[in-house]
Amino acid sequence: MPLPVLAASELANYLPVGVLVLMAITFAVANVVLSLLIGPNRDGATKADTYESGMLPVGTARKRFNVRFYIIAMTFLVFDVEVIFLYPWAVTFSNINPQSPEGGVFLGRVLFFMATTVIAYAYGYRKGVFRFD
Repeated sequence: MPLPVLAASELANYLPVGVLVLMAITFAVANVVLSLLIGPNRDGATKADTYESGMLPVGTARKRFNVRFYIIAMTFLVFDVEVIFLYPWAVTFSNINPQSPEGGVFLGRVLFFMATTVIAYAYGYRKGVFRFD
């Protein structure tokens, strides 16, 4: 089989992916353009006013927050990312032979990963992040 024919047939495998990407881009652009053309365009004092959870805004937007809120957010992200990474690990780990040395290495890696998460949680707990006085 000549080389150009082989390359063309391999590129043909990517045609559905290209069509899907093109459809997604077209859909996104069409939504933005149509909402600008068809959607309502009303201006006024009420529309330009700041809206916050159905209440009138009180005070300034430059208010300082306690660092505790940021540490809680980072702790949440640590646990969230850990759960995301545990799914592929669990799928792969179930296919490893229990007597192989790869199983021990795989288990050690995930235990180290989970230990870092526990350390992050303990750090937040010791700093008093989870106390809401």
